[in-house]
Amino acid sequence: MTGAAILDAAARLEAGGLVAFPTETVYGLGADAENPAAVAAIYAAKGRPQDHPVIVHVAPGADLDYWAADVPDEARLLAGAFWPGPLTMIVKRHAHIPDAVSGGQDTVGLRCPSHPVAMALLAAFKGGKGGVAAPSANKFGNVSPTTAQHVRDEFGDEFGNGELTVLDGGASQVGIESTIVDLSRLATHGPVLLRPGHIGAAQIAAVIGALPAAPDDAAPRASGTLESHYAPKAPVAQAGTARLAGLVTTLSARGRRIALIHYTPLLSGAAAHQTLPADPAGYAQGLYAALRAMDTAGVELILVETPPQTDDWLGINDRLRRATHGSIGILSRFLA
Repeated sequence: MTGAAILDAAARLEAGGLVAFPTETVYGLGADAENPAAVAAIYAAKGRPQDHPVIVHVAPGADLDYWAADVPDEARLLAGAFWPGPLTMIVKRHAHIPDAVSGGQDTVGLRCPSHPVAMALLAAFKGGKGGVAAPSANKFGNVSPTTAQHVRDEFGDEFGNGELTVLDGGASQVGIESTIVDLSRLATHGPVLLRPGHIGAAQIAAVIGALPAAPDDAAPRASGTLESHYAPKAPVAQAGTARLAGLVTTLSARGRRIALIHYTPLLSGAAAHQTLPADPAGYAQGLYAALRAMDTAGVELILVETPPQTDDWLGINDRLRRATHGSIGILSRFLA
């Protein structure tokens, strides 16, 4: 990635345009966070509900007090420990920050990504003092992109005449979206884990001395927390390791075209299959690419081997639960 390409992308953002760029988690579709019209263009491109907030990405060393009406000590500690990195913090939004980025709420999600291309872009944009609003660079609810080609595949010819700049930074290293922790209600609720990710609750607790609670009904809305999300076009179902091979055999014998994503050794009769690493970091990095690949295989169902249910797999299980939500009951229907 050349310096000229970074400067061109920063200029496009400053002019109100859209830029897709890599982060260590997934690729983002970015716009100037302080330009409501530019942020509205993100929502229109994605088909995103207007009340669903986006995350503002800032450069290393950014002035948190510019973005937040109140920056608790916990936020500064977490930024010191995990930024740049895959952690988003929800804090009270400063009055001069447009509510376009927060879905009309009085909070804002802030993150400093660690991908070198993202950091270079944020350093160039407004001299490192701007913020880039950037949800994942895909249609709303679809599988997030982890390569530049995924972004191009997602939007196809929708952006003509170079209307969308795509910066190619290779495959995302983490592969699932950032951890989101709510720090906007510390006095009443303490820290709250709104979305699990690469950084776990225990790691957060080790820094701020309090274990984040589970989301409550009054928690702020946050990116990627709807029940149905991260889903390919083909329906997705999960099955435990002991049941997996028998299911594939039965369904294939009935003429069903099945794709299989698994992490334990398995002789598969599925129409398509992909083996992911058996460790959570490797699995997470490959998950979205695997879902996208299996979705292009012309199958009726993507069957996923249920991962371990331990804390280090929490973010992965969260994404799979949302990916399968819209397909609840499909295995029963196929087996009836």
